[in-house]
Amino acid sequence: MGIVAGLDSAPDFTRIVVCDADSGTVLKQGYAPHPVDHSQGTGRPSDVDPQNWLLSLGEAAGGGLLEGVQAIGVSAQANALVPLDSQGNTVRPAMVGADKRAQVAAADLIDALGGREAWARAVGSVPQAAHPVTKLRWLARTEPENAARTALLLQAHDWLVWQLLGRPVRRTTDRGGASGTGYWAATTGGYRPDLVELALGHQTLLPEVIGPADAAGATPEGLLISAGTGETMAAAFGLGIGLGDAVVSLGASGSVMAVHPEALYDPNGMVTALADATGMHLPVVTTLNAVRALRGTAELLGLPDLESLSDLAMKSTPGSHGLVLLPYLEGERTPNLPHTAGTLSGLRRESMKPEHLARAAFEGMLCGLADALDVMRGRGVEVRRVFLLGQAAELPAVQAAAPSLFGAQVVVPRPADYAAIGAARQAAWALGVSRGTLDPRTPPVWQGAVAQVLEPGEDLAVGQAVRQQFVSVREQTHPGAFRI
Repeated sequence: MGIVAGLDSAPDFTRIVVCDADSGTVLKQGYAPHPVDHSQGTGRPSDVDPQNWLLSLGEAAGGGLLEGVQAIGVSAQANALVPLDSQGNTVRPAMVGADKRAQVAAADLIDALGGREAWARAVGSVPQAAHPVTKLRWLARTEPENAARTALLLQAHDWLVWQLLGRPVRRTTDRGGASGTGYWAATTGGYRPDLVELALGHQTLLPEVIGPADAAGATPEGLLISAGTGETMAAAFGLGIGLGDAVVSLGASGSVMAVHPEALYDPNGMVTALADATGMHLPVVTTLNAVRALRGTAELLGLPDLESLSDLAMKSTPGSHGLVLLPYLEGERTPNLPHTAGTLSGLRRESMKPEHLARAAFEGMLCGLADALDVMRGRGVEVRRVFLLGQAAELPAVQAAAPSLFGAQVVVPRPADYAAIGAARQAAWALGVSRGTLDPRTPPVWQGAVAQVLEPGEDLAVGQAVRQQFVSVREQTHPGAFRI
């Protein structure tokens, strides 16, 4: 059918994959870091000039990488808000990531609408510091002049698609990206302009939400640009997950997402009701503490890296000789305990050894994510298979414990940029629909991710006993905090 490309504009870099449109085989790849804005200091800034994304894209596509490509899909970092004025110029730098400046604004918005349940009913999620709607509230309170000039709201992938098309009058987004804003409801498939006004003080233009297989447009050279989507949705599409699959992502924080045929309403606000890149839904449950709990334990034990921590943990046995770590080191979202601290329980003379603490850190992290899986299951989401992502997924201590603690088959895909692959798959879908060779309701079937498959096997009963001990300590320490 042709050749397509997917680009993933992540927080720190742009990666491009060029794929065969029929099979998904990766033919070429490009990579470039984002330019460093020294005015923002070191680390990952909360304010970023969107032009940096274009500069990185141009460098990644250098050397004729896109020669022969007929369609491009765009994936980009979630929660990046690009406020534009009436002329389409940026009012201020884009606000990206989990912007801690907006924590007070999040609480302010929750109260303004009548609480967490009111937000869950309205849009399927409760404002967090990262959400664009919360950043709007911060903007209105902190930079009122910029707020007053804001006439159009885009996210990172919307802005990149718009730029690639030459800044046309029509501005578009997709269901997946829109569902993460806090002012689009996955349950109804429509915007809530009143929530934009609640946050910003006035209404603005919002991009048109187009279908998963629709094209946003074409360049003057005839290069088709698909709808684009957020990084989370693109990664799920690139992995090829479907009904019965869940994805557990091991970053500094952790997340669990799963494909579901309908939007979920969770009155406790633990589930964020996102839409996916195929026309279905992608509920997400997040934990604040995942790999950060492992890194903290490694530092406590004087170990140089997570590999050393894993090696030490493998010298212990399931259950860590009675040690249980509640890894709520920076508060927690699941359960909702924002001001709590971690707990180490079961200290006895025989358990006070480094290897048992190392094992307890891995088991505590995975049990916290198993809690998130239970939230999904408690809302009717079927979980038969768990995809495990992130660098820590390769650690032997994770792979040894995860299947029995999750109570499911665990799949560890080969490392790849699944967000870029998902963007390319979306481009292939739009290209096929435009030519009449693909159904807009059915995405192209691509080769699945090469993966290692781990079964719970005979360890299931042992793992579930470890999990029950974790639950017992959680309930003793925080009675009633975890309600499904």
